[in-house]
Amino acid sequence: MAIISIQSEIKNILPQIQLAGLEASVAIAPTSPDQGVWIRKQIEKLQVKLSPETIRQTPNVKATKDAYRALGKDPNRYRPAAEALMRRIANGKGLYEILNAVDVLNYISIKTGFSICGYDASQIVGNISLGIGKAKEPYEGIGRGELNIERLPVFRDAVGAFGTPTSDSTRTMINHKTNKIIFIYIGFNAKDELEEALTETTALLVKYADATDVSTFFI
Repeated sequence: MAIISIQSEIKNILPQIQLAGLEASVAIAPTSPDQGVWIRKQIEKLQVKLSPETIRQTPNVKATKDAYRALGKDPNRYRPAAEALMRRIANGKGLYEILNAVDVLNYISIKTGFSICGYDASQIVGNISLGIGKAKEPYEGIGRGELNIERLPVFRDAVGAFGTPTSDSTRTMINHKTNKIIFIYIGFNAKDELEEALTETTALLVKYADATDVSTFFI
């Protein structure tokens, strides 16, 4: 597993920031009928609890948006991914069914409010660090094209920026050829919730993506 660190530039502004995550070997496949039925049932249960106000007050969503503001980024213009997914569910649009592991990530994001970053481990070069996005730093978000990541929390490797809580990048996105994944959760004073989220994520990846060799970490 790559070494993952938090740079002082972001730690000094957000001293409570924590990272947790997992690495696993997986068998990526389209969403199976069984997984699709299960996810739709879970989303129906969550939908009745979601409204613009309850989403705003979800602790992990609120903490992420407060962190964006502290870094100098507008969280309503650059919504954290979990909030965007929750708003989609609240509007009755359902959850995208993409690939088995990606669907697990999106479901856990909606349930917990953590904007989970999911990557193809083979596309990450060298070690990983979490810092703050720079002006005009190149970044192509999935389904978003060129994304202005200035002042966003940003994961980088030896090549450059590849992940934010607003949108993962096309360079490291999980796809049909992926066989090893890394999920990273950014928490703001939420260690117990991070542990619970990791436990549930692991169980679902084992069930729906045949995950093996799962290792977890906390930073």
